[in-house]
Amino acid sequence: MKYPPFCDIIVIGISGENLNEVQETSNTLYTKLGENIKRKEVDLVVYTPRPAPIDKIKNRYRFRIILKGTFDDVANRAIQEVLEESYQKGMKTRIVVDINPSSMM
Repeated sequence: MKYPPFCDIIVIGISGENLNEVQETSNTLYTKLGENIKRKEVDLVVYTPRPAPIDKIKNRYRFRIILKGTFDDVANRAIQEVLEESYQKGMKTRIVVDINPSSMM
């Protein structure tokens, strides 16, 4: 298994006040990321969405998707396409991407 600094870790954080909406957004992102990464033959492994270690802060539920592998321009485009496609105006769920985070909490 590769670990940094020999590979990259990308954490996509999904948070919101409605647990069902956060879970649905997480599952949709996971499915679309897997399909787009496979189609573009990007060297990333997408792990299933899981609650964050601290799963609720200030009345906001938190889930995250972890990706592991080599982050390059093709991977960046593959992830960005999915995020742009998934974003909806007026959406109350927040999505944050952290590349090689200093903490996994």
